[in-house]
Amino acid sequence: MYYCIVNPAARSGKGKDIWKKLEQKFIEKKLEYKAAATKGPGDATRLAKKLTAREEFMKELSLKIVVIGGDGTLNEVLNGIADFEKVLIGYIPIGSSNDFARDLSYPKKTDDLIELILRGEMVRSIDLGRLTFNSMTAPMSRLHDDNETPSRIFDVSAGIGFDAAVCEEALSSGAKNFFNKIGLGKLTYGSIAIKQLLGAPKVPCIITPDNGESIHLDKFILVTAMIHHYEGGGFKFAPNADLMDGKFDLVYAGDMPSLRMIFALPFSFFGNFYWIKGIGHHTTAKVNIKTSIPMWVHTDGEVSVKSDDITLECLRQKLRLMN
Repeated sequence: MYYCIVNPAARSGKGKDIWKKLEQKFIEKKLEYKAAATKGPGDATRLAKKLTAREEFMKELSLKIVVIGGDGTLNEVLNGIADFEKVLIGYIPIGSSNDFARDLSYPKKTDDLIELILRGEMVRSIDLGRLTFNSMTAPMSRLHDDNETPSRIFDVSAGIGFDAAVCEEALSSGAKNFFNKIGLGKLTYGSIAIKQLLGAPKVPCIITPDNGESIHLDKFILVTAMIHHYEGGGFKFAPNADLMDGKFDLVYAGDMPSLRMIFALPFSFFGNFYWIKGIGHHTTAKVNIKTSIPMWVHTDGEVSVKSDDITLECLRQKLRLMN
């Protein structure tokens, strides 16, 4: 049995078309399936939570869940899963950024990707991350849940500061929908990034990796824990990231003028910016980040609350994939 969670609005309606194609394959191969469509923020989490919490489902050796949507839909599904050891995930990426899929060498043709998923076998297991809010403060983002949990799972990256502020503005930007319709969703993030760099507050920050040696930034811009190489629609912040080593590539920037960070952005698309003064890099399985004032925090580009104290830990090879 396959359980499908579909975001029909992904890529301006492409999700619905992809689902029809997948459904036809289920019918042709006489495979059992059930499907549910998301209708708004948080739906994918609620669907996955309901699915994986029911005793009869967890008796299955491997519960097969197929996700059709963008990075945000996948993130929501992962945050609803009760036990990752019991679940196999198939993912068809159709979002505007698709950072999760960039490192995975997925087939370019949707039909080939579907065929791989329909084999129903685990082909790899990769790391996940867990972010814990040691504090949560107002304001809330437009996507916040009334029952906001103190921790969140992420599969690509999580960060505080500049990149989270860009995600928060992009999520409420009418420009994102426009650019998505014409296939240029990445431009949303690029234009907002420059705006945020010029106007975002620069505040003190203390970063404490698992070796216990603190890193102090008087005016930090961002701190990002990367599982994958890319975030934000193609920024290659972590060119040396290993998806299965149980460690983050921690990237941080601060104590530098905004114009230098703008200068660094084009280099980050190619993964060549660690040489720029003010940009640092560290490998760690766990890290605590404290800021002098609450800042936006994101997990896979999803933003819900501000915090001035977060802890991130890497969960080695927790995510079992069918593709």
